[in-house]
Amino acid sequence: MRDSGQVGRTRPVGDAIVDRVLRTAAEKAAEPGQLRFTERQLYYEVCRVLMPWHRAPRRAQFTSAPALTYEAYLAALRRHGPGSVDGLLPPVVPKPRQAAGRHTPEPDLFDYGLPRLLVCESDDIAAMLRANGVPMESACPVYGASELPLDEGVLRMLALAERATVYLLHDASARGLTFPARFARSADLPDGVRVVPLGLRPRQAGALHLVHGRGPAYAAVPAAFPAAGSGLVRGPGAGQGPGQGLAFELGRWERDWLRRGRFVEVAAVNPASLIRTVHRLVREVRTPRSQLTELRQVRRAGFLSWPTA
Repeated sequence: MRDSGQVGRTRPVGDAIVDRVLRTAAEKAAEPGQLRFTERQLYYEVCRVLMPWHRAPRRAQFTSAPALTYEAYLAALRRHGPGSVDGLLPPVVPKPRQAAGRHTPEPDLFDYGLPRLLVCESDDIAAMLRANGVPMESACPVYGASELPLDEGVLRMLALAERATVYLLHDASARGLTFPARFARSADLPDGVRVVPLGLRPRQAGALHLVHGRGPAYAAVPAAFPAAGSGLVRGPGAGQGPGQGLAFELGRWERDWLRRGRFVEVAAVNPASLIRTVHRLVREVRTPRSQLTELRQVRRAGFLSWPTA
């Protein structure tokens, strides 16, 4: 299904309705277990309550326009008053960068190997993941883009790990798709450390039917964006390693979607879904596959010949 641009056009919504929807959206954003969430995550939850396009079958690939303007949403927040929405995190205010580890007196803090680390393009998303205990539960420190470059002590911990991986989380946008390449160029990672982009990709946003924004249209969108490449390994001999030199290969739907100036923020993903996905991906937990899915994959690989008559 092609995204025609007609899905979910914004319509005026009364203040009383928005106020009720805001309360409902805050409850949904915090489920389960009283999660913490950002201002923009709550906005997208409001849009899902007003227009639940996310319930459509995932095989129909499309994103939807916001159901409410951001200005109307902020006005509703002001009507509720500061501190009235449980679980809402304050926006991240950039602070002068400090060396990692200054908060602890432990002399051997950097003497242990660090097998995994997550870097988010959005500082607010990084703060939200930390507030919900992702670093502790996944044994994976979380950084925002403003906290780069990585401290020398953190780099030393990555070098000590047997097979360390830096995971990257970015928006589905023309600029967001270049985040892995920008990170790989700027980070002086130790030899042998993998760089693995997790997304968000336009096709992932389309399958989840997330709410898109709209910016300047791009006359020409390349078929592939330069990226670190899934499984890219830094160091001698890495040129022959799996994933070296790979890019984000974009399908036709993704290229057309980007040419219309569309983008989807990671914040558009439901908070609980985002946390579950990050846990699964950084721990490299494979989801169970059905026999039908396995048969389809075998068929595409060419190991079985299917009857034609």
